[in-house]
Amino acid sequence: MTDQPADSTTTQGFAEEWLSPTEICRELQIPLPTFYQWRSRGIGRHAYKIGRHVRVSRADLNAWISLQSET
Repeated sequence: MTDQPADSTTTQGFAEEWLSPTEICRELQIPLPTFYQWRSRGIGRHAYKIGRHVRVSRADLNAWISLQSET
């Protein structure tokens, strides 16, 4: 008999890091109102409403940042 957690295969795909608007603004060094302006204009990364909290996945944010580079 093996000692593996019963849900190890089902939870591996959901180990995503979720960031709050405050964390994103701190990382990007932008004011919080800028985040919400981008969100209302559809400029920034897609955000998810989880309960009453707004969150952006780390993978989505990183992909969006990589698309913002100037050539």
